[in-house]
Amino acid sequence: MGASRCRHSPWRQLVLVASLLTCWICQISSQISIIPFVGFEGFQSFLDIENVPKGVQEYSWYRGTNDSAEYMIVSHIPSPKSWQSGPMSSGRENVSRLGTLVIKDSMLNDTGNYTVRVEFNNGSQTATGWLEVQELEDNPGISANVSSVVEDMDPVAAFCHTNITDATKIKWYVSGLQLSSSDRVTFSSDRKTLIMHQLSRFDRILQCATEYIEGLLLKSDPIILTVFSLVSADGPDNVRLRSEPYTFRGVLSAEIGSRVQMNCTSTSHPRSQNHWIHNGSFLSFNASITLPSLTWEQMGNYRCIVENSVTQITMYSDVRIQRPFQFPVIRTDFSISGYLVIGSIVMIVLGGVYLCGILVYALITHFSTREERERERARQRERRGEELEVSTPICALTRQAQGFEPATSAFPGQDGLYECSTQTWRTDQMGNEQTCF
Repeated sequence: MGASRCRHSPWRQLVLVASLLTCWICQISSQISIIPFVGFEGFQSFLDIENVPKGVQEYSWYRGTNDSAEYMIVSHIPSPKSWQSGPMSSGRENVSRLGTLVIKDSMLNDTGNYTVRVEFNNGSQTATGWLEVQELEDNPGISANVSSVVEDMDPVAAFCHTNITDATKIKWYVSGLQLSSSDRVTFSSDRKTLIMHQLSRFDRILQCATEYIEGLLLKSDPIILTVFSLVSADGPDNVRLRSEPYTFRGVLSAEIGSRVQMNCTSTSHPRSQNHWIHNGSFLSFNASITLPSLTWEQMGNYRCIVENSVTQITMYSDVRIQRPFQFPVIRTDFSISGYLVIGSIVMIVLGGVYLCGILVYALITHFSTREERERERARQRERRGEELEVSTPICALTRQAQGFEPATSAFPGQDGLYECSTQTWRTDQMGNEQTCF
């Protein structure tokens, strides 16, 4: 018989292919890589590393695609923490604890390839990534098709001049408030054109802004439109007070001799009449006043009054001019003469000696008084002992009345000891009195 042909199961082949693919995928997923980054001039740039396994011993970053020592920027050893700069370092580069390359105050010539080498316990891996630093565009420009409109009737079209192509980074503002799509507002697809179908007298200031970096808005100069009203008379609606220096909470802080300028405006039809009052006295009919060189007499309270003679509406705004708050100055150049130092030392020494003398005198007085009191107590105890012996009670009881019996064989009429219950009595020579002891 011929040798039989060995046949392999198709399932076994599929398992083998799957194992090979799994190993290949694992190798690819464990390979480190650098995430490309687009930054802007003057801001920080970051190059992050992906798929970094545990047990990293050192991160080394290089400029270009070569990891030679002459191209090294900076290296970082996580444990113990240490950093070392290389020949290509500009002093603006650093490495985070996760191996990220951080470049401060990025410059246009920072654009290019960067290589990282990561050292492990059992080897090392390298990866190359791209960093692009772009020039931050200037503030956008703005224009409008008209400069004046009739309130609630005429539309206006405004245009934002910018090179940004991402529509989500273009924003529009009317009187400081951000706009969104509504019945009164329409945006073009790239949001570079704004159409406002109707305007009120409060929608006079238009601005557009670009947001290159999240949270950083670059606003255009404002366009101020003239809005006419068909109403014969209206306003004033409010009083806007602008000053130089800036007014904070109704207080304008300025030094004597400095220049102060204040301007008072309002929205009114017909145009309102303005006048200023200083410390209760009339000052000027102008909308703005200028104080070229501030004096003490010009300090105090100012009030701007706006009045519409047709509507008979009057409004005002107050401001107080005063000197800036001066924090107390602590002198650090205090000094004393040598004689005063010597005198102070002598006084301190004499005072110390005097205090020591008082302390010694108090201790001696305390202990001597204590010994005297002890001796006095001893004498008192002695006197008490003598008094106890002298004051021993005499029992004036006769031997016959109490029925005493002699404790010894003494004969009647002689001294002897007699006992009665728990006491012992001594008779005198007459045999009548007994002494208790």
